[in-house]
Amino acid sequence: MTKINGSCHSDFAAVKAAFENNFATKEDVGASVAVTLDGEMVVDLWGGHRDAKATQPWEENTIVNVYSSTKTMAAMSLLLLADRGEVDLYQKAAHYWPEFAANGKADVEVRTFLSHSAGLSGMDAPCAGEQIYDWQYVTESLAAQAPWWEPGTASGYHALTQGHLIGEIVRRVTGKSIGAFFADEIAGPLDADFFIGTPESEFGRIGELIPPTIPPAGQGSQDPESIAVRTFANPAARAEESGTVGWRKAEIPAANGHGNARSIAKIQAVMACGGEAFGKRLLSEEGARRIFDQQTSGMDLVLGVPITFGMGYGLSSDVMPMGPNEHIAYWGGWGGSSVVVDQDARMSVSYVMNRMEGSLLGDTRGFSLLQAAYASLG
Repeated sequence: MTKINGSCHSDFAAVKAAFENNFATKEDVGASVAVTLDGEMVVDLWGGHRDAKATQPWEENTIVNVYSSTKTMAAMSLLLLADRGEVDLYQKAAHYWPEFAANGKADVEVRTFLSHSAGLSGMDAPCAGEQIYDWQYVTESLAAQAPWWEPGTASGYHALTQGHLIGEIVRRVTGKSIGAFFADEIAGPLDADFFIGTPESEFGRIGELIPPTIPPAGQGSQDPESIAVRTFANPAARAEESGTVGWRKAEIPAANGHGNARSIAKIQAVMACGGEAFGKRLLSEEGARRIFDQQTSGMDLVLGVPITFGMGYGLSSDVMPMGPNEHIAYWGGWGGSSVVVDQDARMSVSYVMNRMEGSLLGDTRGFSLLQAAYASLG
Protein backbone atom coordinates (compact mmCIF):
# COMPACT_ATOMS: atom_id res chain seq x y z
CA MET A 1 0.00 0.00 0.00
CA THR A 2 1.24 3.49 -0.88
CA LYS A 3 2.24 5.49 2.17
CA ILE A 4 0.15 8.64 2.57
CA ASN A 5 1.78 11.62 4.24
CA GLY A 6 0.41 14.86 5.64
CA SER A 7 -2.53 15.78 7.83
CA CYS A 8 -6.25 15.07 7.74
CA HIS A 9 -8.93 16.21 10.20
CA SER A 10 -10.76 13.20 11.62
CA ASP A 11 -14.03 14.46 10.14
CA PHE A 12 -12.51 14.07 6.67
CA ALA A 13 -11.19 10.53 7.03
CA ALA A 14 -13.24 9.57 3.96
CA VAL A 15 -11.04 11.83 1.83
CA LYS A 16 -7.90 10.05 2.99
CA ALA A 17 -9.52 6.68 2.26
CA ALA A 18 -10.49 7.81 -1.24
CA PHE A 19 -6.97 9.15 -1.80
CA GLU A 20 -5.48 5.79 -0.76
CA ASN A 21 -7.91 4.08 -3.12
CA ASN A 22 -6.68 6.17 -6.04
CA PHE A 23 -3.26 4.58 -5.62
CA ALA A 24 -4.64 1.10 -4.96
CA THR A 25 -7.18 0.88 -7.81
CA LYS A 26 -6.77 3.89 -10.12
CA GLU A 27 -3.06 3.68 -10.87
CA ASP A 28 -2.00 6.97 -9.36
CA VAL A 29 1.80 7.35 -9.29
CA GLY A 30 2.22 10.57 -7.32
CA ALA A 31 -0.45 12.99 -6.15
CA SER A 32 -1.70 15.44 -3.55
CA VAL A 33 -5.15 16.42 -2.27
CA ALA A 34 -6.21 19.35 -0.12
CA VAL A 35 -9.46 20.60 1.37
CA THR A 36 -10.11 23.89 3.12
CA LEU A 37 -13.16 24.67 5.21
CA ASP A 38 -14.04 28.12 6.56
CA GLY A 39 -10.71 29.40 5.29
CA GLU A 40 -8.56 26.82 7.09
CA MET A 41 -6.81 23.67 5.84
CA VAL A 42 -8.53 20.46 6.98
CA VAL A 43 -6.92 18.02 4.52
CA ASP A 44 -3.35 18.25 3.23
CA LEU A 45 -2.16 14.88 1.94
CA TRP A 46 0.42 13.62 -0.54
CA GLY A 47 1.89 10.30 -1.53
CA GLY A 48 3.57 8.16 -4.17
CA HIS A 49 6.43 9.17 -6.43
CA ARG A 50 7.15 12.22 -8.52
CA ASP A 51 8.78 10.30 -11.37
CA ALA A 52 7.56 7.54 -13.70
CA LYS A 53 10.27 5.10 -12.55
CA ALA A 54 9.18 5.53 -8.92
CA THR A 55 12.66 6.42 -7.68
CA GLN A 56 11.85 9.81 -6.14
CA PRO A 57 9.16 10.25 -3.49
CA TRP A 58 6.43 12.85 -3.90
CA GLU A 59 7.27 15.17 -1.03
CA GLU A 60 5.51 17.92 0.88
CA ASN A 61 6.92 20.64 -1.39
CA THR A 62 6.63 18.76 -4.72
CA ILE A 63 4.94 20.83 -7.42
CA VAL A 64 3.82 19.93 -10.93
CA ASN A 65 2.40 21.57 -14.04
CA VAL A 66 -1.37 21.56 -13.43
CA TYR A 67 -2.37 22.72 -16.93
CA SER A 68 -5.80 24.38 -17.01
CA SER A 69 -6.30 24.49 -13.27
CA THR A 70 -4.01 27.51 -13.81
CA LYS A 71 -6.97 29.26 -15.44
CA THR A 72 -8.60 29.80 -12.04
CA MET A 73 -5.48 31.71 -10.95
CA ALA A 74 -5.51 33.91 -14.05
CA ALA A 75 -9.23 34.57 -13.62
CA MET A 76 -8.75 35.45 -9.97
CA SER A 77 -6.09 38.00 -10.94
CA LEU A 78 -8.52 39.81 -13.23
CA LEU A 79 -11.37 39.52 -10.72
CA LEU A 80 -9.11 41.14 -8.13
CA LEU A 81 -8.56 44.13 -10.42
CA ALA A 82 -12.30 44.32 -11.10
CA ASP A 83 -13.01 44.30 -7.37
CA ARG A 84 -10.61 47.22 -6.92
CA GLY A 85 -12.39 49.17 -9.65
CA GLU A 86 -9.36 49.12 -11.95
CA VAL A 87 -11.08 46.97 -14.59
CA ASP A 88 -14.73 46.96 -15.66
CA LEU A 89 -15.53 43.45 -16.86
CA TYR A 90 -18.41 44.82 -18.96
CA GLN A 91 -16.15 47.41 -20.63
CA LYS A 92 -14.87 46.88 -24.16
CA ALA A 93 -11.50 45.12 -24.12
CA ALA A 94 -10.16 47.69 -26.56
CA HIS A 95 -10.63 50.36 -23.89
CA TYR A 96 -7.63 48.82 -22.12
CA TRP A 97 -5.99 47.23 -25.15
CA PRO A 98 -6.60 49.50 -28.18
CA GLU A 99 -5.01 47.17 -30.74
CA PHE A 100 -7.60 44.53 -29.86
CA ALA A 101 -10.29 46.50 -31.74
CA ALA A 102 -8.93 45.21 -35.08
CA ASN A 103 -10.88 42.88 -37.35
CA GLY A 104 -14.36 43.48 -35.94
CA LYS A 105 -13.53 43.23 -32.23
CA ALA A 106 -14.11 46.85 -31.20
CA ASP A 107 -17.20 45.97 -29.15
CA VAL A 108 -15.94 42.71 -27.57
CA GLU A 109 -16.13 43.03 -23.78
CA VAL A 110 -13.55 41.91 -21.23
CA ARG A 111 -16.01 39.46 -19.67
CA THR A 112 -15.93 37.29 -22.80
CA PHE A 113 -12.31 36.45 -21.97
CA LEU A 114 -13.43 34.97 -18.66
CA SER A 115 -16.25 32.90 -20.18
CA HIS A 116 -14.37 31.49 -23.18
CA SER A 117 -16.79 33.34 -25.45
CA ALA A 118 -14.47 35.81 -27.19
CA GLY A 119 -14.29 33.71 -30.37
CA LEU A 120 -10.51 33.38 -30.13
CA SER A 121 -10.14 29.79 -28.92
CA GLY A 122 -7.23 29.18 -31.29
CA MET A 123 -4.94 31.18 -33.54
CA ASP A 124 -4.88 31.89 -37.26
CA ALA A 125 -1.23 32.92 -37.14
CA PRO A 126 1.10 29.94 -36.86
CA CYS A 127 2.07 29.20 -33.27
CA ALA A 128 4.36 26.21 -33.04
CA GLY A 129 7.19 25.23 -30.76
CA GLU A 130 8.62 28.07 -28.73
CA GLN A 131 6.34 30.71 -30.29
CA ILE A 132 3.84 30.04 -27.48
CA TYR A 133 6.49 31.35 -25.06
CA ASP A 134 6.62 34.71 -26.86
CA TRP A 135 4.06 36.89 -25.08
CA GLN A 136 4.23 39.73 -27.57
CA TYR A 137 3.84 37.44 -30.57
CA VAL A 138 0.79 35.66 -29.17
CA THR A 139 -1.01 38.76 -27.91
CA GLU A 140 -0.32 40.75 -31.09
CA SER A 141 -1.59 37.84 -33.18
CA LEU A 142 -4.78 37.55 -31.13
CA ALA A 143 -5.35 41.30 -31.28
CA ALA A 144 -5.12 41.25 -35.08
CA GLN A 145 -7.30 38.17 -35.57
CA ALA A 146 -10.99 38.03 -36.49
CA PRO A 147 -13.21 35.99 -34.11
CA TRP A 148 -14.16 32.48 -35.19
CA TRP A 149 -17.76 33.05 -34.02
CA GLU A 150 -19.79 36.00 -32.76
CA PRO A 151 -18.28 36.93 -29.39
CA GLY A 152 -20.54 36.56 -26.40
CA THR A 153 -23.00 34.20 -28.07
CA ALA A 154 -21.48 30.88 -27.03
CA SER A 155 -18.50 29.43 -25.22
CA GLY A 156 -15.70 27.68 -27.04
CA TYR A 157 -12.94 26.55 -24.71
CA HIS A 158 -9.92 28.86 -25.12
CA ALA A 159 -7.49 26.09 -24.19
CA LEU A 160 -4.23 28.05 -24.47
CA THR A 161 -5.31 31.53 -25.58
CA GLN A 162 -7.48 32.50 -22.60
CA GLY A 163 -4.55 33.24 -20.34
CA HIS A 164 -2.93 35.59 -22.85
CA LEU A 165 -6.19 37.49 -23.33
CA ILE A 166 -6.72 37.89 -19.57
CA GLY A 167 -3.04 38.49 -18.97
CA GLU A 168 -2.75 41.29 -21.51
CA ILE A 169 -5.58 43.19 -19.80
CA VAL A 170 -3.73 42.74 -16.49
CA ARG A 171 -0.49 43.96 -18.08
CA ARG A 172 -2.09 46.98 -19.73
CA VAL A 173 -3.76 48.06 -16.48
CA THR A 174 -0.97 47.33 -13.97
CA GLY A 175 2.21 47.42 -16.03
CA LYS A 176 3.09 43.98 -14.66
CA SER A 177 3.02 40.61 -16.36
CA ILE A 178 0.23 38.43 -15.01
CA GLY A 179 2.79 36.10 -13.44
CA ALA A 180 4.33 38.97 -11.51
CA PHE A 181 0.94 40.43 -10.56
CA PHE A 182 -0.30 37.04 -9.36
CA ALA A 183 2.86 36.52 -7.31
CA ASP A 184 2.71 39.97 -5.73
CA GLU A 185 -1.02 40.23 -5.06
CA ILE A 186 -2.27 36.66 -4.53
CA ALA A 187 0.34 33.93 -4.03
CA GLY A 188 2.66 36.16 -2.00
CA PRO A 189 0.16 37.46 0.57
CA LEU A 190 -1.22 33.93 1.06
CA ASP A 191 2.24 32.30 1.16
CA ALA A 192 0.95 29.92 -1.51
CA ASP A 193 3.37 27.77 -3.47
CA PHE A 194 2.05 28.40 -7.00
CA PHE A 195 3.78 29.96 -10.02
CA ILE A 196 2.72 31.31 -13.40
CA GLY A 197 6.20 31.30 -14.86
CA THR A 198 8.35 29.12 -12.61
CA PRO A 199 11.87 30.30 -11.68
CA GLU A 200 14.75 27.90 -12.22
CA SER A 201 15.37 27.89 -8.49
CA GLU A 202 12.25 25.70 -8.11
CA PHE A 203 13.00 23.20 -10.90
CA GLY A 204 14.58 20.64 -8.58
CA ARG A 205 11.24 19.86 -6.91
CA ILE A 206 9.02 19.72 -10.00
CA GLY A 207 7.40 16.34 -10.53
CA GLU A 208 7.61 14.55 -13.87
CA LEU A 209 4.34 14.44 -15.77
CA ILE A 210 3.50 11.05 -17.26
CA PRO A 211 1.72 11.77 -20.58
CA PRO A 212 -1.72 10.33 -21.31
CA THR A 213 -2.17 7.61 -23.88
CA ILE A 214 -4.81 9.61 -25.77
CA PRO A 215 -4.62 13.24 -26.99
CA PRO A 216 -6.87 16.08 -25.86
CA ALA A 217 -10.38 16.31 -27.26
CA GLY A 218 -10.50 17.81 -30.72
CA GLN A 219 -7.38 16.06 -32.01
CA GLY A 220 -9.13 12.89 -33.12
CA SER A 221 -10.67 12.05 -36.49
CA GLN A 222 -12.88 15.12 -36.80
CA ASP A 223 -13.46 17.76 -39.43
CA PRO A 224 -10.12 19.61 -39.70
CA GLU A 225 -12.03 22.85 -40.27
CA SER A 226 -14.08 22.51 -37.09
CA ILE A 227 -13.53 24.99 -34.29
CA ALA A 228 -12.59 22.14 -31.95
CA VAL A 229 -9.83 20.73 -34.15
CA ARG A 230 -8.50 24.18 -35.06
CA THR A 231 -8.39 25.14 -31.37
CA PHE A 232 -6.21 22.22 -30.32
CA ALA A 233 -4.12 22.24 -33.49
CA ASN A 234 -2.83 25.81 -33.13
CA PRO A 235 -1.41 26.37 -30.58
CA ALA A 236 -0.90 22.67 -29.88
CA ALA A 237 0.02 21.28 -26.48
CA ARG A 238 2.35 18.34 -25.95
CA ALA A 239 2.67 16.89 -22.45
CA GLU A 240 6.35 16.13 -23.06
CA GLU A 241 6.99 19.85 -23.47
CA SER A 242 6.14 20.43 -19.81
CA GLY A 243 9.57 19.18 -18.84
CA THR A 244 11.47 21.80 -20.84
CA VAL A 245 13.08 24.92 -19.42
CA GLY A 246 11.25 27.13 -21.91
CA TRP A 247 7.78 25.86 -20.96
CA ARG A 248 8.42 26.08 -17.24
CA LYS A 249 9.79 29.62 -17.30
CA ALA A 250 7.27 31.08 -19.76
CA GLU A 251 4.03 32.71 -18.64
CA ILE A 252 1.20 30.73 -20.22
CA PRO A 253 -1.60 31.60 -17.78
CA ALA A 254 -4.07 29.14 -19.30
CA ALA A 255 -1.85 26.11 -18.96
CA ASN A 256 1.61 26.18 -17.36
CA GLY A 257 1.01 27.04 -13.72
CA HIS A 258 3.03 24.94 -11.28
CA GLY A 259 1.76 24.09 -7.82
CA ASN A 260 0.22 21.36 -5.71
CA ALA A 261 -3.18 20.69 -4.19
CA ARG A 262 -2.28 22.63 -1.03
CA SER A 263 -1.43 25.82 -2.88
CA ILE A 264 -4.46 25.63 -5.19
CA ALA A 265 -6.93 24.96 -2.37
CA LYS A 266 -5.33 27.67 -0.25
CA ILE A 267 -5.69 30.31 -2.95
CA GLN A 268 -9.18 29.29 -3.98
CA ALA A 269 -10.29 29.26 -0.33
CA VAL A 270 -10.38 33.04 -0.73
CA MET A 271 -13.08 32.66 -3.37
CA ALA A 272 -14.92 30.08 -1.26
CA CYS A 273 -15.01 32.30 1.81
CA GLY A 274 -16.19 35.65 0.52
CA GLY A 275 -12.78 37.05 -0.37
CA GLU A 276 -10.93 36.23 2.86
CA ALA A 277 -9.05 33.13 4.05
CA PHE A 278 -6.07 32.30 6.24
CA GLY A 279 -6.32 35.73 7.84
CA LYS A 280 -5.94 37.57 4.52
CA ARG A 281 -8.67 39.52 2.73
CA LEU A 282 -7.98 39.87 -0.98
CA LEU A 283 -11.45 40.66 -2.34
CA SER A 284 -14.74 41.99 -1.06
CA GLU A 285 -17.63 39.57 -0.61
CA GLU A 286 -19.25 41.05 -3.70
CA GLY A 287 -16.03 40.57 -5.65
CA ALA A 288 -15.86 36.91 -4.71
CA ARG A 289 -19.52 36.36 -5.63
CA ARG A 290 -18.87 37.71 -9.10
CA ILE A 291 -17.71 34.29 -10.27
CA PHE A 292 -21.41 33.30 -10.30
CA ASP A 293 -22.36 36.05 -12.76
CA GLN A 294 -23.53 33.63 -15.47
CA GLN A 295 -22.22 34.47 -18.94
CA THR A 296 -22.95 31.50 -21.18
CA SER A 297 -24.75 28.18 -20.94
CA GLY A 298 -24.99 25.51 -23.59
CA MET A 299 -22.95 23.20 -25.78
CA ASP A 300 -19.33 24.34 -25.77
CA LEU A 301 -18.09 24.72 -29.35
CA VAL A 302 -14.71 23.20 -28.52
CA LEU A 303 -15.31 20.65 -25.77
CA GLY A 304 -18.59 19.39 -27.23
CA VAL A 305 -20.29 19.14 -23.83
CA PRO A 306 -22.84 21.44 -22.18
CA ILE A 307 -21.17 23.89 -19.82
CA THR A 308 -22.34 26.92 -17.87
CA PHE A 309 -19.68 29.59 -17.43
CA GLY A 310 -19.61 32.38 -14.89
CA MET A 311 -16.71 34.80 -14.59
CA GLY A 312 -13.64 32.63 -15.03
CA TYR A 313 -15.03 29.36 -13.69
CA GLY A 314 -17.42 26.66 -14.80
CA LEU A 315 -20.60 26.63 -12.73
CA SER A 316 -22.35 23.60 -11.30
CA SER A 317 -25.61 22.96 -13.18
CA ASP A 318 -28.31 20.35 -13.61
CA VAL A 319 -26.46 18.85 -16.56
CA MET A 320 -23.06 18.98 -14.84
CA PRO A 321 -23.66 18.90 -11.07
CA MET A 322 -20.53 19.19 -8.96
CA GLY A 323 -22.11 18.90 -5.52
CA PRO A 324 -25.26 19.38 -3.47
CA ASN A 325 -25.13 23.17 -3.14
CA GLU A 326 -26.18 25.99 -5.42
CA HIS A 327 -23.06 28.13 -5.47
CA ILE A 328 -20.32 25.79 -6.70
CA ALA A 329 -17.67 26.80 -9.24
CA TYR A 330 -15.00 24.55 -10.67
CA TRP A 331 -12.40 23.85 -13.26
CA GLY A 332 -9.84 21.19 -14.08
CA GLY A 333 -6.62 20.65 -15.96
CA TRP A 334 -5.60 18.37 -18.78
CA GLY A 335 -4.56 15.09 -17.23
CA GLY A 336 -6.74 15.18 -14.14
CA SER A 337 -5.97 18.07 -11.79
CA SER A 338 -9.06 19.80 -10.41
CA VAL A 339 -10.32 22.57 -8.17
CA VAL A 340 -13.80 23.13 -6.75
CA VAL A 341 -15.01 26.25 -4.92
CA ASP A 342 -18.20 25.93 -2.86
CA GLN A 343 -19.30 29.27 -1.43
CA ASP A 344 -22.30 27.76 0.38
CA ALA A 345 -20.16 25.22 2.24
CA ARG A 346 -17.21 27.67 2.40
CA MET A 347 -15.05 24.84 1.08
CA SER A 348 -12.36 24.44 -1.56
CA VAL A 349 -11.11 21.07 -2.81
CA SER A 350 -8.12 20.40 -5.06
CA TYR A 351 -6.43 17.34 -6.49
CA VAL A 352 -3.10 17.33 -8.35
CA MET A 353 -1.25 14.37 -9.83
CA ASN A 354 1.53 13.43 -12.25
CA ARG A 355 0.03 10.47 -14.14
CA MET A 356 -2.15 12.10 -16.74
CA GLU A 357 -5.42 10.81 -18.13
CA GLY A 358 -6.72 12.10 -21.45
CA SER A 359 -9.55 14.19 -20.05
CA LEU A 360 -9.53 17.98 -19.96
CA LEU A 361 -11.96 18.56 -17.08
CA GLY A 362 -10.81 16.09 -14.43
CA ASP A 363 -11.58 12.41 -14.02
CA THR A 364 -12.82 9.85 -11.50
CA ARG A 365 -9.77 10.27 -9.26
CA GLY A 366 -10.57 13.90 -8.47
CA PHE A 367 -14.32 13.35 -8.46
CA SER A 368 -14.03 10.53 -5.91
CA LEU A 369 -12.12 12.87 -3.59
CA LEU A 370 -14.73 15.60 -4.06
CA GLN A 371 -17.55 13.18 -3.25
CA ALA A 372 -15.66 12.09 -0.13
CA ALA A 373 -15.27 15.72 0.93
CA TYR A 374 -19.01 16.31 0.65
CA ALA A 375 -19.74 13.10 2.49
CA SER A 376 -17.46 14.35 5.26
CA LEU A 377 -19.54 17.49 5.65
CA GLY A 378 -22.49 15.33 6.65
